[in-house]
Amino acid sequence: MNSKELVKNAIGRMVPTEVNGKTLIPFMGVGKYKPTGRKYAPMIATCADYPSDGNKTVPSLKDALIKAGLKDGMTISTHHHFRNGDLVANQIFQIASEMGIKDLVWFPSASFECHSALIEYLKDGTIHHIEGSMNGSLGRFTSGGNMKGVGVLRSHGGRYQAVQDGDVKIDIAVIAAPTADPFGNANGVNGPAACGLLGFALADSQYADKVIVVTDNLVPFPCIPWQIHGNYVDYVVKVDQVGIHEKIVSGTTEITKSPDRLLLAEMTAKFCEQTGIIHDGFSFQAGAGGTALSIGIYFADILKEKGMKSRWARGGSNKYLVKMLEEGLVEYILDGQTFDLEGVRSMRENPNHVDTSPFTSYNYHSKGNFASMVDVTILGATEVDVNFNANVVTHSDGILLHGIGGWQNCLFSKCTILPIPLFRDRIPVIKDEVTTICGPGELIDVIVTERGIAINPLRKDLIEKMKGSSLPVKTIQELKEEAEKICGVPDKPVFGDKIVAIVKWVDGTVIDIVRNVVN
Repeated sequence: MNSKELVKNAIGRMVPTEVNGKTLIPFMGVGKYKPTGRKYAPMIATCADYPSDGNKTVPSLKDALIKAGLKDGMTISTHHHFRNGDLVANQIFQIASEMGIKDLVWFPSASFECHSALIEYLKDGTIHHIEGSMNGSLGRFTSGGNMKGVGVLRSHGGRYQAVQDGDVKIDIAVIAAPTADPFGNANGVNGPAACGLLGFALADSQYADKVIVVTDNLVPFPCIPWQIHGNYVDYVVKVDQVGIHEKIVSGTTEITKSPDRLLLAEMTAKFCEQTGIIHDGFSFQAGAGGTALSIGIYFADILKEKGMKSRWARGGSNKYLVKMLEEGLVEYILDGQTFDLEGVRSMRENPNHVDTSPFTSYNYHSKGNFASMVDVTILGATEVDVNFNANVVTHSDGILLHGIGGWQNCLFSKCTILPIPLFRDRIPVIKDEVTTICGPGELIDVIVTERGIAINPLRKDLIEKMKGSSLPVKTIQELKEEAEKICGVPDKPVFGDKIVAIVKWVDGTVIDIVRNVVN
C-alpha cells in the first residue's frame, strides 16, 4: 500500500480508504460522523429447525463448527472474559487448520498471551487477519509485517458498533460459558470456571449467523441467571474445561505495588478531592492497569473521611471496588468485566453488582451510553504528546503490545485523567507527537506524573480550581522538558511502508494506522 492511497483525516494522520477489501471512512472529528441506515440483522430463524425438546447439544466443537458451515474466508468471533485463561479460541483454529480451512478472520473482543499459539495458524494461512487487540506475541508478530491481512483495532464499544452496524458480519460466534443448559442459556457467574459476566459476547450472540456455546458445566434447563439467551444459540458443546478462571487476573489487572505508581494514584485522588470531582453521589471508573485500579483505595479513604458515598462505579471490578460496595461507599457497581475472583463472587451474590455490556456502556451508535455520565475516569497510556493526544496500542518502539479495550469510550466522561510515569525504562512518556493516536487530546483533561500535574488548557475550570494548590501543577511542555533533561531525547522507531493495522475511532472511522517496524 503506497502513500497515493492515503488521505489526511481530521486529526492530521494519513489513513487508507480501503483495507481487506472494505471501504473505510477517515476520522472526521469528535462527534462529526453521523451514521445512516438501520442496524444489521441476521437472517430470520424458525423454531421448526431446532429440537422441540430444547436440547441443542452436539458431541464436539468440531461437530458444531461443521454443522455451522465452517468454510474458507469466514469471520469467527470469541470473547475474552477468561482473559489469559481462555482455552477455547486456540481449539477453534486448530480444528479449522486440520480441516484445511483457509483465510479465516478472527474477531476476538481481546487477545492475550495464551493465544500466541495462533501465530502458527497465521503463518499457515488458516487465519488471514485479526480484527481485535493484538497483544504480546501476536502484537510483535503483526508489527513485524507477518500477517497476511491488515489488523483492525477497535474499542470495546467500537466492536459492538461494528457488529450492530454491519461493518463486521460474524459468520460463527463461539461463546465460552462457565455454565450453560442444553438450550443454550448461559452465564459466567456459576461453575468451576466462573469468570463473572459474558457481556462482550452479547453482540456476537445477537448478530452472528450461527452461535455455538461451549461449556464445562452443563446444567438442566433453565440456567439461571441467563446472560446469554438460548434463543440466539444454535449448538451447545460440553467440554472438559472451558477456561482457567484464576487467570482472569493478569499483569494489567493487578493493583500496583510500586511506590512511584502508588504516588501517582494518591496524587490523582488528591486532585479529584481538591477540584470537587469527589462529591456525595459522584461516579467514577478506573481502567485496567495497576495504577488506575489503585485509585479506589484512595477514593475510599476520602469518602470515609468526608462521610460521603459514590452513587455508582463502572467496573472492571476487583476486590478493592467490591470492598467499597460492601462497606457502603459505593451503591452500585456497573460492571463491564471482572478482574479478579472477588469480583466474580460479588457479582454472583450481590444484586447491586450489575453485569453490563458494551451496548449499555460504550456503544457510540445508540441513544446515549453510560460513558458520558461518569464524573471521572482514570486511565493509563503508553504515550502522551504536548497536545494531549494519547496512545495505548503501541510502545515507544512502535510495536503493538496492547488493545484499546474500553479506553476510547471512557474518554467521553466528564473528566478524563491519565496518571502515567514521566518516563519508563529511561524513555520519556510525553512526546512532541505520539507514535499512534488512539484518542484526541480534546477529550483528555489531566495528565498526572510523579513530578507534576498538567491540565489541558481547554479545561479552564480545573485550572481555576487548582490555583493555590499544594499539588505541583505544571504545563505539559514543562513536564516533557523535565523528562528530556533526565533521559535525553530517544531515537524514534523506524517504520517500513507496510500498514499492519488500522486504529478505528468509537464511531467506526479511522483515526490512525500502524506500520511495520524495521529492526
